Amino acid sequence: MSNMLHLLPTKAYTSQEWFDREMRDIFSKTWRYAGFMEDVSEPGQYISVQAGLNNIFIVMGRDRRLRAFHNICRHRGTQLIRAVGKTQKALTCPYHDWTYDLEGNLISVPEEHEEFGKVDKACHGLKPASVDIWKSMIFVHPDPDAAPITDWFGPVEEHIGPHVPEELIEYEEARNSYEIKANWKIVVENYIDVYHLSHLHSGTLQMYDQKAAEYHWQGDHYMFWEPPVPEYAENQDAKLPAPRVIPEDQNGAWVPMLWPGIGIGSAEDGWNIFIIEPLGPALTRVHNRSRVANVSEWAFSKQAMKSSSFWNNFGLSGKYEGNDASSEDDPMAGGDFTAEDIYACEQQQASLNSPYFETGPAAQGESPVIEHQKRVLKWLGEA
Repeated sequence: MSNMLHLLPTKAYTSQEWFDREMRDIFSKTWRYAGFMEDVSEPGQYISVQAGLNNIFIVMGRDRRLRAFHNICRHRGTQLIRAVGKTQKALTCPYHDWTYDLEGNLISVPEEHEEFGKVDKACHGLKPASVDIWKSMIFVHPDPDAAPITDWFGPVEEHIGPHVPEELIEYEEARNSYEIKANWKIVVENYIDVYHLSHLHSGTLQMYDQKAAEYHWQGDHYMFWEPPVPEYAENQDAKLPAPRVIPEDQNGAWVPMLWPGIGIGSAEDGWNIFIIEPLGPALTRVHNRSRVANVSEWAFSKQAMKSSSFWNNFGLSGKYEGNDASSEDDPMAGGDFTAEDIYACEQQQASLNSPYFETGPAAQGESPVIEHQKRVLKWLGEA
């Protein structure tokens, strides 16, 4: 790989060794998104999340307090619970039935174990982790003594838009997860690459003015904002697909990428999260969830009807228009900007295996990519 305009070697995107280091030194040492507040709203409810090398679960105790624990039974290390659970009064390991209460205390072991060797229950409670809430989202940190999440995200507050997600409700139909056959850094770099927006997405994101975008880094977090084009900005309330959620004088799209893989995509009518979960050197899972105005279904229907004529004439389309039946399956012809991004990311990952691969000259809008690579190297101790 050419190192002229690229700071990371090809193996940073392909090798298991690099991936393992990133899981240990980045994703095991930062705050990780786990879910929304409503996901764990009753005593006994729990969810789990992979935070680098650590599987962690969050449970609401009988006192309605959220607690986080490493998902490891203290007997033999078996995963204690599965990904999501309904209300329970206790947590029992499936391997040998060691049982813990909702506060992480060991409360019982099988009689035959007690007969073989006395268990000091006070010393065998679950290993704690940190849990905190920010912008209606639950986050965990493997370190039980991690600094407050306000220290982690506090510097970005004024740069990520006027949205108040705590006052919005989830749009269930937009909730989905999918896998991309590419390294997590390629997915992040695509997200923060300003250069590609007006090219790859020339037909799908043309309601915003990418050439007028403003972007910068706030510590390790990437900030991005772009205004609507005049055609979309004028009399915008008649054009929004869904009811407005921010003041008219703050129109635009805020699309930051918070370190190390927490994207927020928000605009005038909604607020979305884009969570990047590394699965392997060449495989990444993305979780999407959206929040919209807390109004009636009739209000959404009225807004959709009011804006339909604009969208019918505005002409959103894919990068390429197809004329045959196969074009329906072409990610570059379907008019879906997410499909366009996935295609681009997977093509880049596939090219890394070619002995002829090297990077070319970069445009100004690609500068965030280089800055992101600097932060990867810093966290790995190579800066």
